[in-house]
Amino acid sequence: MTSQPARLRTIILALLIDAVIVVVFVLTGRRTHQQATDIAATLGALWPFLAALGAGWLISKAHRAPTHPGRGVIIWAVTIVVGMALRAGVMGQGTATAFVLVAAGFTAAGIIGWRLLFSLIAARTARY
Repeated sequence: MTSQPARLRTIILALLIDAVIVVVFVLTGRRTHQQATDIAATLGALWPFLAALGAGWLISKAHRAPTHPGRGVIIWAVTIVVGMALRAGVMGQGTATAFVLVAAGFTAAGIIGWRLLFSLIAARTARY
């Protein structure tokens, strides 16, 4: 059984990893497309996806099993769907098919990928 402080650390670390993935996605996209990298423009592009990430955490109840890949799938799906909806509806920014596909692929690799890797390592470690 995991202690409460260790469990809380796991939750916080998992949330931070997910947030870093979203930040890296936005920063990489802005830099790749040579868009403004000032704080205001970056935050304007970032907040829809961070808000959506938070919604994904709430909807998936990720705090119960923050490293479980299944929770990661829900978090990822909500992050993409809600993030794109906020981007288009609130920010008036584009959601071209290519952008949605790149965003979905990058964030899936990160948000689901680290959980799969963690699960594989944990399963292998448990066998020894």
